[in-house]
Amino acid sequence: MRRREFIALVGGGAAAWPVAARAQQPAMPVIGFLNSASAGPYRQLVDAFRRGLNETGFVEGRNVMIDYRWAEGQYDRLPGFAADLVRRNVTVIVATGGPPAALAAKAAATTTPIVFITASDPVKLGLVASLNRPGGNATGAGLFAVAVEPKKLELLHAVAPQAAVIGVLANPGNPNAETITTGLQAAARTLGLQLQVVNASTENDASRSQLSSGRASARSLPPIHSSMRDAHSWSRSRRATPFPRSTSGASLPRPAG
Repeated sequence: MRRREFIALVGGGAAAWPVAARAQQPAMPVIGFLNSASAGPYRQLVDAFRRGLNETGFVEGRNVMIDYRWAEGQYDRLPGFAADLVRRNVTVIVATGGPPAALAAKAAATTTPIVFITASDPVKLGLVASLNRPGGNATGAGLFAVAVEPKKLELLHAVAPQAAVIGVLANPGNPNAETITTGLQAAARTLGLQLQVVNASTENDASRSQLSSGRASARSLPPIHSSMRDAHSWSRSRRATPFPRSTSGASLPRPAG
């Protein structure tokens, strides 16, 4: 989603809100920023997010607030964070860090506008009704990166044809994990490779799994791990497929002047 498209969603003017909804909004609009990962790996991307807002007249702390919620890889924290943002009557929830954050926001917010970024099909995830008519209160950008995972395996095989065993780190708590590993297994059979799938739910688990795979002489693909995957996905968002504006009428009041 390009910056202008995001602002078209959240910066269209207070008149787009129903009277009752406007009455509940705080004096300064608040963006709820929900992420399933940790703040550290997202520092540069959050800085870019702030710069994009600044370029459209929204300056954090001056005429807009951002309430950050980081789950640090613990997906069970996301529903509580999302519900708390809804209770705070934030103007919009920006859900990043993979499908878990978007799904938590969708479950908690029935009317609060949601902007998400996902590497998989948002229709299959249940985030939107369709690509051209998302409906409801959610919209965002879809990268459809999940579909290219088997191609990555083919490229890896071409680069390292001597490798017979390929290691894959999979986060079982990520809704994409089963789809991705199934596709990789099918591609591995076609290529005559053995796929070693190791589950890792946290960054510490991933480190231990990589060491274990290394001792087993398995070559590892980039981890199928939502916090890492979405960081790459967000950085490629200029090539994402943007969805139309949701029917919620979401908008931040335009800054004066």
